[in-house]
Amino acid sequence: MTDKRIPEGSRVLVTGATGYTGQVLVKKLVENGIKVRGIARSSSDLSPFSDMEVEWIRGEVYDEDTIKKGMAGIEYVFHVAAAFREAKSTEQDYRNVHVVSTQLLCKEALKQHEFKRFVHVSTMGVHGHIGNPPADENYPFGPGDSYQQTKCEAETWLAEFGPQNNLPFCIIRPCAIYGPGERRLLKLFRMAARSYFPILGKGKCWYHLVHVEDLVGGMLLGAVEEKALGEPFLIGSSEPIQLEEMAGIIAGTYGNKLKVVRLPIAPFFILGDLCEVVCRPFKIEPPIYRRRVAFYSKDRYFTTRKMREVLGYQPIYENEAGIIESAKWYRDNDWL
Repeated sequence: MTDKRIPEGSRVLVTGATGYTGQVLVKKLVENGIKVRGIARSSSDLSPFSDMEVEWIRGEVYDEDTIKKGMAGIEYVFHVAAAFREAKSTEQDYRNVHVVSTQLLCKEALKQHEFKRFVHVSTMGVHGHIGNPPADENYPFGPGDSYQQTKCEAETWLAEFGPQNNLPFCIIRPCAIYGPGERRLLKLFRMAARSYFPILGKGKCWYHLVHVEDLVGGMLLGAVEEKALGEPFLIGSSEPIQLEEMAGIIAGTYGNKLKVVRLPIAPFFILGDLCEVVCRPFKIEPPIYRRRVAFYSKDRYFTTRKMREVLGYQPIYENEAGIIESAKWYRDNDWL
């Protein structure tokens, strides 16, 4: 990996700064002597940043006045903000946080005389199921839900707007983010810590992971690497991993013997649909829903060759080491 970095004293805006990835990014920027400004909702907890020098703008990322305040004098933007996948989230919520915010930020960036790079954080999910692996950045888009569809819409808009307006940008598509303290994959670790590990259907369940430290490392390089201009990058470990192998590593870390139970997937799709129909009017998070069931029927199998050869980033964490580190953290911090 190169030693290229954002110059000390640079003015950087981070959206989604209070989220899991955002916290790691902000900490890294502050440690490197960067002047960090973050946009945070009024309800966001800022206590994790109590020992960091961060300027906060309270508001929504899709509010025009908030963006104008946040962007004043900024040289770099890391647009990390993402809408929560919750029962109460609407199509408009996803569009506001993913699409409207991107448009506002980019248009405001054009007004900043010293602006240098817009780092847009999307998702590997814009590609959907990978039917012909391995997929690279040119694999067709196939978003499967409102979250992914609006992420895809924001990317498509930026890919057109940026070149037309000479906006310096790059696009980061993270694979499945994990690491100590991450909550989205916590259920998987808890399942692997039990006597039986259920897998729905007969699929291979390929999954592509990225340790949060590697994601942030790739994002930081995307802000300064000349070859990154206008380019999308899948950021992940060198190789994908099958769900059963991942569960085996976790179980081994906990001293368990993995006992995989394969269950038919069709009944769970029906059950998921029923739960969503019943829970949605009350904005209650369903105990099971179609997207979670579909997880077992889709493969996320990518090549991160472009990340390594063009962006110049080499992962610090490969699958086994990162999974073991996370498994130990969950156990040692009583999250299981």
